[in-house]
Order: sequence, then C-alpha cells, then structure tokens
Amino acid sequence: MKITAIRLDRMRLPLEPPFDAAWDPVPRTSFDATLVTVETDEGVLGYGSGDTMAGFEAHEHLFLGRDPLAIVNHVKTLETVNFHAGRYWPLEAALWDIIGKVSGRPVAGLFGGATDRLPAYASFGELKPPAARAEAALAAVEAGFRAMKIRVARERLAEGIATVRAVRAAVGDEIALMVDLNQSWRMSGDIEPALDLASVRRVAAELADLGVLWLEEPLPQYDIDGVRTVRAQTGIRVAGGEMIRTMPELLNLLESDALDVYQPDVVLSVGMLRARTIAELAFAKHRWFTPHTWSNGLGVLANLHVAAGVGGGPYVEFPYDPPGWTPERRDFFLTEPVGVDADGYLHVPDGPGLGAEIDLAAVRRWTEG
Repeated sequence: MKITAIRLDRMRLPLEPPFDAAWDPVPRTSFDATLVTVETDEGVLGYGSGDTMAGFEAHEHLFLGRDPLAIVNHVKTLETVNFHAGRYWPLEAALWDIIGKVSGRPVAGLFGGATDRLPAYASFGELKPPAARAEAALAAVEAGFRAMKIRVARERLAEGIATVRAVRAAVGDEIALMVDLNQSWRMSGDIEPALDLASVRRVAAELADLGVLWLEEPLPQYDIDGVRTVRAQTGIRVAGGEMIRTMPELLNLLESDALDVYQPDVVLSVGMLRARTIAELAFAKHRWFTPHTWSNGLGVLANLHVAAGVGGGPYVEFPYDPPGWTPERRDFFLTEPVGVDADGYLHVPDGPGLGAEIDLAAVRRWTEG
C-alpha cells in the first residue's frame, strides 16, 4: 500500500455571535479548521484535523509514495519537519485512521484498548462574570457533565476567583472543578508579563480551599521550580504540557516531576505515538494523562483514542461553552457532532480507525477559495 495523495481542505465557518475566548484578546469571529485527507492506492482514506497545516505543501513529498502503515518512520519524519516548520500532527492522525481501517479496529484498540469510554469535563473557553458562569455550569450539569474547567485571566484575578467561588456554590461539592491560568504559552503578540510566583501561590491557595482538582499552566513552561513550589506549598495538583512541541521537553517535565497531570494534545503537540509514550511514563510515576483537545471533533477523537487506549483520565477534555461553542458548531464538517452521553461519558466510536464520518458537502461549502 502506498500514499498517493494528501489533500488539505481549509474551512472557515462564520461565528455569530463571536466567541470571546479567555486566552485571546480578539474575539473569534469564525471557526477555522483544516481537514487532512490521506489517500492510498488501495482506495483507503484517512482523515485528521487539528493544526492549520500552513505550509505543509512544501513537505508532502516526504510522505507521498510511502507505506502509510510505516508509522514510526512517518512520526520521525514529522519530528524533523516540526523543527523547521509547523505542527503537522493531523497527518499522523489521518495515518492512524488508515491503519485502523486496514486492521478493522478502532485506533484505541491498537493503542491498548484499556477502556471504551472516559468521563469528559466541560472545558469552558469564554470569560464570563460569576453569575453567568454559574448559570452555565448548572446547564452543563444538566447536560450530563460531572466536571468542568474554568479559565481565569491573569489581569482579572479577583473576578476569576469570584467566578470559581460562584460555580462551586452553584454546583456543590460533587462536581469536579479545574482552573486554567493559561500562562505556559501565549497567543501571537501577547507580550505582557506572566503572574509571578507570589501571586500564583496566593491564587492556588484560594483555589485549593475551594476544592479545585487541578490548576492548569500556573506559570511559564520553563519555571519548573516555581510550579513545584506552588504544589508543595498549597497542595493543589498542577497540570500542563498541552502545546509543548518536542519529546525532550516533555521528558524533562517528567524527569523533574514537575506536573501531576500531563496534557500533550496529539494533534497540536507531539502526535499520537509519542503522546502514548508520555502517558505510559506518567502512569509509571503515578501521575495522570488527560490530553488537551481544543480543536474540533476529529481532534477530540484522536485524543480520545490515545487516552482510552492507554487508560488515561480521570477525565478527558471536551470543548463546550454554549451558545458560542457547541458540538454542532465545533464539528460542522462531521456528519454527527462528537458528544457525551447523559452521564457525561465520551465513547470511543465502534467503527474502525478514528470512527468519524466526514460531511463532504459541508467541507465543499465551507472550504475557502
């Protein structure tokens, strides 16, 4: 079997109203997605999505004519390209989709098959005032979620802590709450200084008193000593690693025992094969693996297959923040949006590969140019 073509469909779905993302100073007015389609000479199609894949055309010759099942070599090639260019891990997801389809099994089974479902946490993206966020949290509980993550802006700390307090009062102690400070990486153009260790330590102490399950990205990625100090002095779990681009950096975090929760996104960070290795090493240190999934339904599924394959958890991230961010909007190019069941579980699809069905009419409609 040989790879005969790699197609990139770059889509743009207008958002009305705009989505006021907590990590981006400019409200998002469209949902952009790139669908990667890998075709083989035997007619098998594999699909992946996540990163924009900008500039990939200059590197596709490294994969054309090669065996799609030779996944280790493809991963090594992607790592060399990643050093010079973009994060092209959606291609690996598409190759695993092919491998699963050829073998007739879900990818999660190929990664170990530890479970066929994981509880999801509602990952809120917008900054909302306390009362509005508490109302949204109650609605998420009604939708089945038993865990949720709230983003707190470093320039609005008092409001953020008040929001967490309001949500805790609204949903009670049985619902798991996580908090994300988003300090490990920055959006383009954001050069404002991060919160210092003393400020983060005070925030972490207040959140620990509120029973927050973990504090995500409390400090810049390189401040390993600071992160360990926060954990040691407040007792709160710390999470991170969602956008780290190389294995050595993630291995350094593991060797330093910097985190309680490791979160590399398989379509934005280090890919599926390498993320599995990180998961196994995290488990060996009695730590958690629960990947970041903030892309679209196909990206969510790629992360789910790895996490379910190795037995990740205790939750898997599920982007969710109606009315701006819904499964229907996020997954506009899939025939069925990826969703949770009434008990808040995300299920591994039964079909082979990643188990996603592409709405080709929607792809044609929303593809730019």
